Amino acid sequence: MMIHLNETDSTNRYLQQLCQEAGNNKVEEFTTICADYQTAGKGQRGNSWEAAKGANLLFSFVCYPTFVPIRQQFVLSQLISLGIKETLDEYCSDISIKWPNDIYWKEKKICGILIENDLQGNSIGRCISGIGLNINQEVFLSDAPNPISLKQITGKHYQRETILEKVMQRIEQSYQKLKEDSAYASELATRYAASLFRREGFHCYQDKDGLFNARLVRVEADGRFVLMDEANQERSYLFKEVQYVL
Repeated sequence: MMIHLNETDSTNRYLQQLCQEAGNNKVEEFTTICADYQTAGKGQRGNSWEAAKGANLLFSFVCYPTFVPIRQQFVLSQLISLGIKETLDEYCSDISIKWPNDIYWKEKKICGILIENDLQGNSIGRCISGIGLNINQEVFLSDAPNPISLKQITGKHYQRETILEKVMQRIEQSYQKLKEDSAYASELATRYAASLFRREGFHCYQDKDGLFNARLVRVEADGRFVLMDEANQERSYLFKEVQYVL
């Protein structure tokens, strides 16, 4: 089910409220809230998300991945980011996934994803994913360091609804495959690894001890980011423990 809003504070908040009101009846799986404009769109690390009214895709959807153990919840991040990355591959080249789930074109950010899981025992009771995907915006005014839109990349104007439909179709298909066969997680992990931003060579990172150069070794099943520094020492990080230096 698709619910279109002209304006809301946050599609994630709107969907969370719907779920709370539904209670035990549950909102239909893959109900999607899409807004032309958000007054308080949320990003990772508490950041806001800039989007000109009616220019981009701002949407959230809900699913109930109770078949995914808590320790494997990163597979949802892989699945969703691949759904967006592989859709954008149809329109331009040089799209990658910046760990854990930002979508980049070369060195610029075209999409942000915020995934909020509610845990239920040893599994995930509910997952709400909020996505901001820059489609037709021509000028960015915020102090965000590196935003870009699909129109800025290609010079073409796009039907947002068509791209949204393609993204959701990919995500739903992968979700059903994972639900039917847990072994599908290994294929997602392989595709994710091949799609990673700066997956080759040494690059600059920053952790609590400062700047360092390292190369990407792997991303573990739990989402742990493993680097090898110039002294041939492995460094392993959870989300928010290390940052790319752009």
